[in-house]
Amino acid sequence: MISEVKIPSPGESISEVLLARWFVEDGDQVEKDQELGEVESDKATLPLISASSGSISILVKEGETVKIGVVACRIDSEKAGKVKAKPEVKETEVKIDKPEKVIEVPPEAPKEKPVEKVAPAQISAELVNVKSTPLARKMMDEHQLSIKDILDGLQKITTHEVEMVLNSKQQGFVKPEVTASREIKRLNMSPLRKKLAERLVSVKNETAMLTTFNEVDMSAVMDMRKKYQTKFEAKFGIKVGFMSFFAKAVAEALKLHPMVNSQIDGDEIITPEYYDIGIAVSTEKGLMVPVLRNVETMSLADIEKNIAALAAKARAGRISLDEMSGGTFTITNGGVFGSMLSTPIINPPQSAILGMHNIVDRPVAVDGKVEIHPVMYVALSYDHRIIDGRDSVGFLVKVKQFIENPVKLLFGASSPDEVLLGI
Repeated sequence: MISEVKIPSPGESISEVLLARWFVEDGDQVEKDQELGEVESDKATLPLISASSGSISILVKEGETVKIGVVACRIDSEKAGKVKAKPEVKETEVKIDKPEKVIEVPPEAPKEKPVEKVAPAQISAELVNVKSTPLARKMMDEHQLSIKDILDGLQKITTHEVEMVLNSKQQGFVKPEVTASREIKRLNMSPLRKKLAERLVSVKNETAMLTTFNEVDMSAVMDMRKKYQTKFEAKFGIKVGFMSFFAKAVAEALKLHPMVNSQIDGDEIITPEYYDIGIAVSTEKGLMVPVLRNVETMSLADIEKNIAALAAKARAGRISLDEMSGGTFTITNGGVFGSMLSTPIINPPQSAILGMHNIVDRPVAVDGKVEIHPVMYVALSYDHRIIDGRDSVGFLVKVKQFIENPVKLLFGASSPDEVLLGI
């Protein structure tokens, strides 16, 4: 029986996809539910799954653009299990049999043999520039050894020799070889990369984007993570990171500044009363933004688990279109790459995006004294057409306050003392 594997549809508006790669070759034996290859569109990457076991006949070449529903390959189940014999690989290396038992023989007294001293003219050009210390040269002269004798006498290279070379390179004693190249590498842009480029340009052209900045003292969050990381990981099976604190802080700040959570739809402004936050993930195929739904209802552990699961699917190219659509706000973290400051670009149709950056020890004024604290610069890019300066700056200040005093995340914008006093 022959079964067909057709090109799947990533979405309603897509009619063509790129067959990115095959994981098998024509004529290979495949199993049922095995991933045979993957197709890529401007929205998502989807796998081609085998419907049965058997021998595969590939009909669409890798790198070819095809219509949705086209048969990519056929599988002949009648040939299942008949694996094609692989050609034997002839070994060209000479094998030396080791003796079954090693017999120790006492060494004989060495017989002195006259060693001819090699004149400089007999040394190859490669060895003339080999450096040696005065003490080494003296020992070589005493025993009538040449540079070639020393190099030939090295039976093997150990970590000691490697470390010596590495140390000498670090100290500038060995000049690395530099080879000039004029080659140019060309790669076709993937549909995902093309779509990303189009969206980035359209955002710059169609929005009144502005960016506001602030700095956040990370001491409280870092102390909390250091104090409770072991217990947190033991209970939930995952480490608590900075992203969960920022995601929770953003959700609480959006409640106080709903315009930052708004979107333009024609002549109307839509303001969702839920907070679906996209987390930007860098993958080999480009930037993907999986979305966490209803972050306001999640605990820090829930946020961490969902981020880890979605990021893993995104990097594996197995994330669905639904998991990347419908966000109301986005967070991107350039700090993982060492970025000090940036102006992140809005992810349409959203109206704002928060940029996190690296954490650096900086001098901070505390009660009239200068102290060194871990500080992160944060940036909020927003569409000034619907978000005014009061909301944008006020939102970022609230995020700063929540991170610097994480306990407030339990009580909204109030402190525990204010909640207790009812003020």
